[in-house]
Amino acid sequence: MKWTDEGIVLGMRRHGEANAVLELMTRAHGRHLGLVYGGSGSRLRPVLQPGNTVRATWRARLDEQLGHYLVEGLRLRAGGFFNRPHAVYGVTHLAALMRLLPERDPHENLHAMLESILDRLEVPLSAAIMVARFELQMLAELGFGLDLATCAVTGATADLVYVSPRSGRAVSRAAGAAYADKMLRLPAFLRQADAAATLADLVDGFALTGFFLTRHVLEPRGLAFAGERAHFIAALERALIEAA
Repeated sequence: MKWTDEGIVLGMRRHGEANAVLELMTRAHGRHLGLVYGGSGSRLRPVLQPGNTVRATWRARLDEQLGHYLVEGLRLRAGGFFNRPHAVYGVTHLAALMRLLPERDPHENLHAMLESILDRLEVPLSAAIMVARFELQMLAELGFGLDLATCAVTGATADLVYVSPRSGRAVSRAAGAAYADKMLRLPAFLRQADAAATLADLVDGFALTGFFLTRHVLEPRGLAFAGERAHFIAALERALIEAA
């Protein structure tokens, strides 16, 4: 068995003296592991940092085996993240999200979104908006997409500012006014690609996606968000306040 694909490094762990088991999110083969000979050595270690994009050739005698990778660095972004706390936490959080996907299950849309996020991760506002949208897309890819197109009560498509925590459907301002304290806030940037976002909008967006990821994805598996997500959001808030 052999294939070649582009992959985003999610993580690696040392294997023996000099080798490493590399975890990639590949474009056509999903989240996929393989052994890299010499992966823990000084030549390859900088290439195999989380957030980098590599060209990987995977070989194995049988498809179900771990197999091994030959890798070539394509976009080595990781070095630019080290002096930006939100970017460091963001890479770790994004990798944890990708591990919610079944291994070797292709998700080309998520791969493309992840690539775009990593290219903009050093910019706090762009990173915040894109990661919140990525979490929303994760819900859809896992079968728990939210219906944010029309009001669950009236069918209206305008002034949708709430989401029902029970149904995961949008609710208009007028229809949800009496129950506002029980609703989740729906910031415009999660519905409209060109919508601006304030710091309050970003907090509301992460509260929304976090609620449904916890309910539908994490809790049924006996999991919870790792601390990196909270650290990522807190670091983003500090960076945005400093930039204001």
